[in-house]
Amino acid sequence: MYQTKSSILFIIFNRLDTTLKVLAQIKLAKPKKLYITADGPRPGRAEEAIKCANVITAVLDFIDWECEVFTLLRAENVGPKEAISSAIDWFFENEDEGIILEHDCLPAPTFFSYCDNLLERYRDDKRIWLISGFNFNTKKKWGDASYYFSNLTNGWGWATWKRSWASYDKNLNQFEAEEIQEPLMQIFGDKLIVDRWVEIFNDTKAGKIDTWDYQVTFAHLLGHSLTVVPNYNLVSNIGFGEFAENTLNANSPFANVPLEEIEELKHPNIIMPQDQADYNLLFEEFGLRDKIAEIKRNNTKKKRLKRWLKKIFSF
Repeated sequence: MYQTKSSILFIIFNRLDTTLKVLAQIKLAKPKKLYITADGPRPGRAEEAIKCANVITAVLDFIDWECEVFTLLRAENVGPKEAISSAIDWFFENEDEGIILEHDCLPAPTFFSYCDNLLERYRDDKRIWLISGFNFNTKKKWGDASYYFSNLTNGWGWATWKRSWASYDKNLNQFEAEEIQEPLMQIFGDKLIVDRWVEIFNDTKAGKIDTWDYQVTFAHLLGHSLTVVPNYNLVSNIGFGEFAENTLNANSPFANVPLEEIEELKHPNIIMPQDQADYNLLFEEFGLRDKIAEIKRNNTKKKRLKRWLKKIFSF
């Protein structure tokens, strides 16, 4: 069984079921350094305090291989934005690179060797910001290599470097809607996509979305960086459903995507983003197919109205 070279940051909270499944995969990889972080229970939820305590105890008892364990365990809840971003800060205060897994992101066994290999390969290539383990587009392979490059980011099982995280802007202080639209249009070339990103970044900066990961996307896009995406899905989000905090829709196409393996890592010859793969993902995530259909319907109605008015006033 492969032993990972990378240190791992494991982010846990209140779900014992998913946590132990992910930890069992981490145990197979036997990292020499394991960083464990947990936000505290939310106020007014006595049952959650018990759940959080049980998860922490179970995780620490589960670790029976030779391993340095470091913990950042909060007594009080600070929310995902602060808890996760500060935990990654803490991780990279001690490590130059590493793997990051949340309690509901189940990795395939070869996820760890994939991350190790690519962390080393692209260590000094500042074009690459992040190595993702998740691939929604499993029905189509992009190129003939084991992975491709993307303009998008994904935090469901990933690896990166301290050099990348240094550009992270938790409060989006650098975000100005007027200034970002043109650069985003250069990347995506689609007004619907650009408008949706601007809306998301606006809401995140205003505090309407309590999250840490849209800020990763912002830093990534601002730096015109690329993400490595496997052509085989190496991480499955098993946390969708009624017990999830955000991913409540158990029928989401992003839920429980089957795991695959990369038996032999083949590298692409050219470092360029696969735009169509990005569009496929965004159309699903942003619900753009429905919006486009609505625009087409409205445009058709306008054209019919113009033809009708032209016909009337031609008499």
